[in-house]
Amino acid sequence: MFAERLCNSSSSEFSEKLSEMPKSTTSHHHASSSSSSSSLSSARYKEIWNYLWIPVLISLSKELSFAKAHQSILLPSEEEEFRVQAQRLPSSCPAPPSNLYFRPVIGILSHPGDGASGRLNNGTNASYIAASYVKFVEAAGARVIPLIYNEPPEVLAEKLNLVNGVLLTGGWAKSGLYFETVQRIFKQILEKNDAGDHFPLYAICLGFELLNMIISQDDNILEKFRATDQASTLQFVKSTALEGTVFERFPPELLRKLSTDCLVMQNHQYGVSPERFLQNIGLSRFFNILTTSTDAYDEVYVSTIQARNYPVTAFQWHPEKNAFEWGLSMIPHSEDAIQVTQHVANYLISEARRSLNRPAAREVLDNLIYNFIPTYCGKAGKGYDEVYIFS
Repeated sequence: MFAERLCNSSSSEFSEKLSEMPKSTTSHHHASSSSSSSSLSSARYKEIWNYLWIPVLISLSKELSFAKAHQSILLPSEEEEFRVQAQRLPSSCPAPPSNLYFRPVIGILSHPGDGASGRLNNGTNASYIAASYVKFVEAAGARVIPLIYNEPPEVLAEKLNLVNGVLLTGGWAKSGLYFETVQRIFKQILEKNDAGDHFPLYAICLGFELLNMIISQDDNILEKFRATDQASTLQFVKSTALEGTVFERFPPELLRKLSTDCLVMQNHQYGVSPERFLQNIGLSRFFNILTTSTDAYDEVYVSTIQARNYPVTAFQWHPEKNAFEWGLSMIPHSEDAIQVTQHVANYLISEARRSLNRPAAREVLDNLIYNFIPTYCGKAGKGYDEVYIFS
């Protein structure tokens, strides 16, 4: 910048002054003495340098003025006043709320099998987690620790102390060790909340069905429905307020579209009708019904429920599939459908941030699902696109 100013300001003025200076010709000065020539030459050079340094000084003056305008040196007596004034100014990056945890971790329970009918691993001890559930959690700003269902109970209990919430996935297992593990984890989640920790649970599809069985204390509470590979609407129960529920932050227009457009994915053969749900004292006292849906034969079933006194939400539908699964033909992939996935995920993680648990960083890193490699199985054109297998 300095060199450019020097060149621009001095070259033209320098040229003008040279042109104005008297020219020496042989006819007038041939007889001059050598001392006169030397004096004249010296005078000319002085005049040239005078004109050359004028723009240099002007440029330096401007640079110093610019620097002075942008930098001031405070005297010791002025520093305290400056500090006090700076503290009064609003900060551009306010500190995050101290009561929230911004490194939440969600435990996802694995399901028996390999998620691909034995094509990937037919071992009797194999279990899996569909990668869509992991991405669902990560998309809202959390990490995942796999809770392997057939690990010793004490190991699972230790892992529960490393997470800020739990997600139960879809699947088929409704008995045996898997059912017992879900039952035990659910009890521990309620105990954590009763002890003062805000510890959320999401239960999807099979998870929804298992919670209904556990809370109703009726293994036959489920009814048959025809809702496999089906996109559907959600019909909101008018007597139930949405404030404080998973739908609280949905834009009004998206809530309206949920009841008119097929934006959610159903893929189940069992469910609970509103009549049977309300007739069961355990279910009706523990949960509020938020939405219902209809199957292929217009039979109505309960599709979203939320606990009255615990951060527990259960979905008969699949909020994770819209954004992260492609194998089933009826999965909605519209922009509105993707927003449904995102809003549901955001709610889970917003609840997990309220957890009081602050697990040790090293223990978390040692148990994260990043320690495992997912397997692509979407070429079969059905089921899951990608799974994590544990054996």
